[in-house]
Amino acid sequence: MNGQNFRKKIDLLWKDLTTAIDQINRSNNEIVMRAEEILMETDSSIRQLKDILRQYKFPDWSEEIYFFKNTKPKFVSIYIYYSKVLSIEASKPYADPEALRSYYENERAHLLYFYNEQRDFISYYRRKSSYLDKKYFVRFKFDFKLKLSPELYSYDEEFSTSHDHIVSQIMANDLLDQYLTDKIDSKDSRENSFENSNNLEWTAPKVALVELLYALHQTKCFNGGHSDLAEIFRWAENSLNINLGNYHKTLSEIRLRKTERTKFLSLLQHNLDQYLNDLDI
Repeated sequence: MNGQNFRKKIDLLWKDLTTAIDQINRSNNEIVMRAEEILMETDSSIRQLKDILRQYKFPDWSEEIYFFKNTKPKFVSIYIYYSKVLSIEASKPYADPEALRSYYENERAHLLYFYNEQRDFISYYRRKSSYLDKKYFVRFKFDFKLKLSPELYSYDEEFSTSHDHIVSQIMANDLLDQYLTDKIDSKDSRENSFENSNNLEWTAPKVALVELLYALHQTKCFNGGHSDLAEIFRWAENSLNINLGNYHKTLSEIRLRKTERTKFLSLLQHNLDQYLNDLDI
């Protein structure tokens, strides 16, 4: 395989992966399900990248350095990022906005350990330095006087250098930092907006609100259909001063209704039709 074909295959692989990720994120699934799908797609792409590399011999150090400093990390960083998002969101407590904000702040604080632990290399990487690239990004050139990852002994020598994985972690953690910051800021803004203006309480049955929220979610009424179901329910609970409990169980009860399943939605339609008819008189 020549260099041109090598680069074309990698470019196509990257394009296919980013397209797949975009399609998955446009789906109506919650973040946990989307993260799982993306991880499977990314794992497959990394395996293909590894196979492509096996068929190619770098003509010089500069091309090998570029691959392990730029190309491979952008694939692996996606896997690391969505692995962390999956772990954070799957373990997220069902709690009030303040507790959730503290949860995300605590997760964000964990990133500081990595930034402090790899402070010197991160400075080297962010300054776009290159004077140590032959030690950092060329295979079989490990310098044990440098600070190495403790997991390095188990890495695939043909597919790893001493620091390409750390670059992947930097890229992933930068994305994760922004993700967590957005989560924290959204909690703050929601709390501030409701703190002064929330005077409404839901006084109809809880099951009616669950039925309504599921219908709104399925109709993609929030954020163009990209909001998580859990986020919608937390918003409703906070804004309407109500605890909806295990809404998944409530939906199961709605499904088991022997007569009309969506009776609250039918009631809404009936009452609005009646109101409009009265206006016509």
